[in-house]
Amino acid sequence: MSFFSKLLESKRSAFSGKHHVRQEPSVNVPESQAVVAYPPADPGIPFKTTDDILTAHQELLSRIKLTYGSDQLTFEKDLLSVVRRYAEYVHLLPATPDNYFSGPGGLLRMGLEIAFFSLQATDGQIFSGRTTISKRRNLEPRWRHATFLAGLCHEIHRTLSHIIVTDDKGNEWPPYLFSLSEWMQREKVSRFYIRWVPNAPEARSLAVFALPHIVSASFLHYLSEGNSTVVPHMMASISGMPIYRERNILDQLVQHAAALVIDCDLRSSADRYGKPLLGSHLERYLVDAMRRLIGSNTAWIPNDPKSRVWYTKPGMFLIWPNAAADICKLLETDRLPGIPKSPETILEILVSAGVIEPKNETTATWTIFPLHSNAAIESVKLSSPAILLTGLENAPAPLDVDLTKERQIEDSKKEKPKSITPENGAKQLSLPVDEPSKNSEDSIEKSTANVAKDDVKNAATPESEVPITKSKETSVTHQSPLFALKAPLRLNPTVRTALSEIVSTLNHPSGPFAACSIPTGLFVPLAELEQRRIDTSLAIRALTEASMLISLNNSEIKTIMHNFGGKEMLGIIISPHFINGFEPEHFLTVPTEGDKGARP
Repeated sequence: MSFFSKLLESKRSAFSGKHHVRQEPSVNVPESQAVVAYPPADPGIPFKTTDDILTAHQELLSRIKLTYGSDQLTFEKDLLSVVRRYAEYVHLLPATPDNYFSGPGGLLRMGLEIAFFSLQATDGQIFSGRTTISKRRNLEPRWRHATFLAGLCHEIHRTLSHIIVTDDKGNEWPPYLFSLSEWMQREKVSRFYIRWVPNAPEARSLAVFALPHIVSASFLHYLSEGNSTVVPHMMASISGMPIYRERNILDQLVQHAAALVIDCDLRSSADRYGKPLLGSHLERYLVDAMRRLIGSNTAWIPNDPKSRVWYTKPGMFLIWPNAAADICKLLETDRLPGIPKSPETILEILVSAGVIEPKNETTATWTIFPLHSNAAIESVKLSSPAILLTGLENAPAPLDVDLTKERQIEDSKKEKPKSITPENGAKQLSLPVDEPSKNSEDSIEKSTANVAKDDVKNAATPESEVPITKSKETSVTHQSPLFALKAPLRLNPTVRTALSEIVSTLNHPSGPFAACSIPTGLFVPLAELEQRRIDTSLAIRALTEASMLISLNNSEIKTIMHNFGGKEMLGIIISPHFINGFEPEHFLTVPTEGDKGARP
């Protein structure tokens, strides 16, 4: 008998039951584990007490206590009490279904790690730099508390928008009413089950409704004592809402900590379990960067010539990959780990997140023809203009033109640009011209254009004064803005935005103007900065550090008194080197004798 025949005979005898003896397991295995069903049933997540849950994170809690730098009683009162309430609320919920922190208890661990690194980053950070030392000493502990809390609740919004929790009977947990631990105890639930909401939106603002379950009213009162900034900055960070015209240092620390924690978890998960869904958490940082750019970068002013942003009724377009380069440059200054450098990768992330609307199934970019240019430019289209315009002051109106269609312009109908000269400049732009003072008449004749006295009187208005300088190289039409701010990148973003608005008023022929030219540069009244909610001392300090101001006889006094709109007003002089449309060689180097220096 061959080998295969013997093998076949043994198989037959085994299945015949005559010689087969059932082998009992040598180890006592529960019946529920011995029998494997298909499809596998969801085992759910069992109920655990808060003490048992926090015991698993005792090492991290010890590191938090060491970073906080206090005794055990103070730590339990200030931080551990908040951590316990957070653990009661999220229990053992995961943060994501199949990405970072996706295991049971992932949401709690993620909040603790972000809170730890955020608290650690507050060491050596000055939050209230413009206050006195005594007041700063009183506010610094509150800033540290708020930063820790903002990091702890950074992802709390997921409980209200991404997850549906039920018991074995299908009863759902009401996250607006109770914490998960309290609900399980009230309903006597021993095990809960999770269902993920498909395509759930990133609704970070919902976190404010979960916050009362974690933070008491007395704790918020403590944070608000002696100030009006700590709680607003903390709430803005938790809810994902920007604070315009003011830097939110607290949110920057939390954002950096969150990116670091997520990146570390993804790397460790990739080493142990395989490749996770990389990049799914980066869209929030990319969108935040675009919102900051459109609010502070002059190159992102919608519908300006050579702008990155074109806003029309068919939609909002971003010039690509130029916009991606600006985003990467801004995020590099934030030192966020894991941010991609390639425009293709950034585009893929934004398309997957639904931020960018692709042209078709195979092409993500659009070809547009911006105004003032006949050349085709590659761009991407936002799924909604509100992504960038929400909360933006002075939101622009969309252009009533379809930039995706090429415009045919006949050469015979093209209007040739006219050079700005002293004779036709004021008439072409309908802008007033500053009348030179008698004391500096000889100097102005050498450095600026000779404007006829009759034309000056006809063009000048009592409200404002705007320069028209002679330049052989300047050639513009009445549709192109002449004047724009070109400040260095180190200038404070809020000051840059306000100053850009002030300079842009010079491009409106009918006014009103927020600044005027004088023989040494651009005179900006401090009242115009105050109207835009800019601290004048902060603005003067920022402009001085950027070397943009011209002082009186090179003295420490940075302000002067000048006639503006028929009134003597206190203001500053911006060097003509930082104003597009000005020719620096046509201006003096020191203020004229008619302008008097004054301290703010």
